[in-house]
Amino acid sequence: MRILLVEDEADIADAVLRFLRARGHAVDHAADLETAGAALDVADYGAILLDLALPDGSGLQLLRDQRRGGNRVPVLIATARDRILDRIAGLDAGADDYVVKPYDLAEVEARLRAHARRASGDPSPESRVGALTVDRAGARLFRDGDEIRLTSREWALFEALLSARGRVLSKQALEDRLYAFDEAIEGNAVEVYVSRLRTKLGSDAIETRRGLGYLIP
Repeated sequence: MRILLVEDEADIADAVLRFLRARGHAVDHAADLETAGAALDVADYGAILLDLALPDGSGLQLLRDQRRGGNRVPVLIATARDRILDRIAGLDAGADDYVVKPYDLAEVEARLRAHARRASGDPSPESRVGALTVDRAGARLFRDGDEIRLTSREWALFEALLSARGRVLSKQALEDRLYAFDEAIEGNAVEVYVSRLRTKLGSDAIETRRGLGYLIP
């Protein structure tokens, strides 16, 4: 999943970036509203982790602007403001969830994944793809009770296709979900990961629509 982290405290941002990227997510970091707005103008995100107290204004304004513009991306506010009135203001502005610093990174990631599943129309943490059982909460795959080990990048591509099940995702769309702005993209990366997934999951697990992209039927 591609995530936008809007956080001005460098130590917190660094810890969150390292944790989420280690879990296979592509994460872009914005330290202010201007940078966050620019990122949202050019990229589609699966979720946003949003601080409120930013150098150039309140994260609530960014949230309100995105909701007015029709952006329904799940937003999890993560802030030091712990008053009930602050929580209400955040939720009323369009946030999907609210956590108070200091927060547990594993819990935040679980919340982001849960909201992304709901946004994709499939809130269940477990689903079936042919003979495969998919544990989306644990990022694990099983066939007949035996786990199929995926790398973090393989899982990210598989989950992107699963979230759009039945719809074709272009190579560009998949690259956008797999890589942050500061990550180098090899020209054939998507083809390589699709090939590896087919080897592990079966040749019919992912369909190719020539000239269009890929899908999980």
